[in-house]
Amino acid sequence: MSATSPIRNPDLRSQVTMTKRAWWLVILNIVIPGSVQLLAGNRKLGRFGVATTFTLWALASVAAIVFFTVPTVLYTLATNVWALAVAELVLAAYAALWVILTLDTLRLVKLIRTGPVARPFIGALTALALLATAGGALYTVHLADVTRSTIQSVFDSGQYAAPVDGRYNILLLGGDAGADRMGLRPDSISVASVDASTGATTIIGIPRNMEYIRFADDSPLWQEFPNGYDCGDQCLISYLYTYGIDNPELYPDAEANGSNAGIEAMRDAASGVLGLELQYYVLIDMQGFANLVDALGGVDVEVPTRTAIGPITSSKPIGFIEAGPQHLDGANALWYARSRFDSNDFERMARQRQVQEAMLKQFEPANVLSKFQAVAEAGAQVVRTDIPGVMLGIFVDLADKSRALPLAQLDLVPPDFDTSNPDYDRIHQAVRDSLVRPQ
Repeated sequence: MSATSPIRNPDLRSQVTMTKRAWWLVILNIVIPGSVQLLAGNRKLGRFGVATTFTLWALASVAAIVFFTVPTVLYTLATNVWALAVAELVLAAYAALWVILTLDTLRLVKLIRTGPVARPFIGALTALALLATAGGALYTVHLADVTRSTIQSVFDSGQYAAPVDGRYNILLLGGDAGADRMGLRPDSISVASVDASTGATTIIGIPRNMEYIRFADDSPLWQEFPNGYDCGDQCLISYLYTYGIDNPELYPDAEANGSNAGIEAMRDAASGVLGLELQYYVLIDMQGFANLVDALGGVDVEVPTRTAIGPITSSKPIGFIEAGPQHLDGANALWYARSRFDSNDFERMARQRQVQEAMLKQFEPANVLSKFQAVAEAGAQVVRTDIPGVMLGIFVDLADKSRALPLAQLDLVPPDFDTSNPDYDRIHQAVRDSLVRPQ
């Protein structure tokens, strides 16, 4: 740059020249951070700033290419705690650099030499640029930190597992440990079976009052109940959770593997009912479920008929959820999914499935991102699982694919299925039919 350059050596007496120069410097700082220092300031700082800017652009370009070609790789990195920690450090460093470059740009602008009309607009644009660059980077650091903390608190540290027969089968338990219950008992039992290549998902609902549960011969419960779960009176599948908790010696390694004997008893029970190997479980505390719904901003449900809500032991309902489209907050969504007042388990299962589907539809990236911290904090409070963190990228990719496909359902309820004396051959065939891959 020559000595007569109006950028490096401007005429300080000309407000017109200084104003034009100021606009150019501020815009260049936005477009290519570091270029201002190369042209008008410390060239060493400028070279470093431009190099880091181009590096950031290169990383963003690579990330975009990976997202559109092999998104699983990007999802895996975005859910890896070490990758997130590195990203936090890098973005924090970029934020600090942008602050330095922007403040130095403001110094080089010599704002007092610019025109009085343009001066506040130049300052405002500089502030907005700082907010968009450094502020955006710091907010991303915050999101990465929340994500990393949530992953560490919720997900297991196990290893990658291959699908079984081309599918991932996950036991979903809705646990109710409210003040009116002695300990936790699964009120909602279902299995999500996900095609490992297409993401096609089938949700299979198992009634909590299904009896005479059959176990595979490699299950510890088969030794206890070789002819099926028969405890003498009302031997419901949901009672097996308590049975497992009371007999932890049946599953001595459960706690070390991120589970407990009650969950493992339920896993063996669901596996025996469906004839599927269940690799993972997810336990959702139904009381905390309301927090998750509220974090998402509520859930939209089409209520088919006016539904009374309240405990089954109550003499009258505590209220009603009216028929038609309803926007439910956490408390009402929980009551709608749980209530058995003037109702039964099978009708409640249908409502639970309805709420599940509604939440899945609303669990879109834009909705979650806008409420990310609240959703993450609520999820950490209500979810327990043995899904390892290394599998998250795969499951995020499958969840994304599944949005374009219909969600298949199979509820093992009367009159199609007898819950008091199940026909397991018929159930297993129905399960196999429900898992046919889409053409």
